[in-house]
Amino acid sequence: MNKAILLLFFLFITISNAQISDFRNINFATADNIAKLNKGESLRNLPLLSYKLTSKLKTDTEKFRAIYTWVCNNISGDSKQHNTVKYKRKKFKNDSLLLNKWNEEYKKKAFNTLLKNKKTMCTGYAYLIKELALLADIECEIVNGYGRTVDSNIETLEMANHSWNAVKLNKKWYLCDATWSSGYLNENNTFIKNYNDGYFLANPNLFAKNHYPINPKWLLNDKTTNSLFLNAPIVYGETFKHQIIPLEPRNLKVVTSKNKKVKFSFKTLNNRSLNNVYLIIFTGNNEQKLNISNLKNENGILTFNHTFKWTGYYDVHLKIDTDIVASYTFKVTKK
Repeated sequence: MNKAILLLFFLFITISNAQISDFRNINFATADNIAKLNKGESLRNLPLLSYKLTSKLKTDTEKFRAIYTWVCNNISGDSKQHNTVKYKRKKFKNDSLLLNKWNEEYKKKAFNTLLKNKKTMCTGYAYLIKELALLADIECEIVNGYGRTVDSNIETLEMANHSWNAVKLNKKWYLCDATWSSGYLNENNTFIKNYNDGYFLANPNLFAKNHYPINPKWLLNDKTTNSLFLNAPIVYGETFKHQIIPLEPRNLKVVTSKNKKVKFSFKTLNNRSLNNVYLIIFTGNNEQKLNISNLKNENGILTFNHTFKWTGYYDVHLKIDTDIVASYTFKVTKK
């Protein structure tokens, strides 16, 4: 499982619920190819870069696609900045004025690192996406908020720690996260390039599983609340890759009793058949599959049951193929 660790840093408009499925008839091959042909281009002249990426494309959607894939594949996450910001956030967690002052001063250094070395963190990714889009006459905003991972924003909202983008295409707003599309920091704090297309114009209900904006209008749905965000199961980059939305259990922490059936369900967004679905736990470093029953797939909703036969505490993971896509904790009691 790739652990997508946050790369930290830091208009009242009618918003329509929209997603990549709105563009399922568009072939992005040309846009992606243009992004590849311009690999390694300089950031010193953003108007020129935006022109090279978009001038031969007809629609704003294709233009934005070329910008997005270029940024994701040509900009790297900066672990040094990540560690610096993480340290400062802890140091000034009780003094927002000092943190904001330091942040403003640090932005200049971070911007120079982006221009010179093509390394940045989430705010740099979001800034670059926005600037290149605006130069192509595409309306785009930076969205600041809370990113949820195994390490952050689990039970309470901590300090805002992530940034992403909202883009307006065909009079609708869409969400994307170039930071988490581009790759991840591994256990050795080394950035690994690993493009994940699932964060591009993502389904807003899936996106809200690990993104909570400071301004809730950028949720692009009316279902997610602060409480639902914090109580939901943990999802991963692989969840976006497989395009699934966990539905049941609704909460990360579940209390049940032994010999009682627990229902699991999730929605598939790309209508593909899923043959390798598992429920697993880890005993030490060993993976153990749990028995599942009554597996069904009806209209894109996959459901199955599991019965815990022993009391205790369990970290349970939903796995598709070789990827963990959702995690839960179970407390199993006698009654």
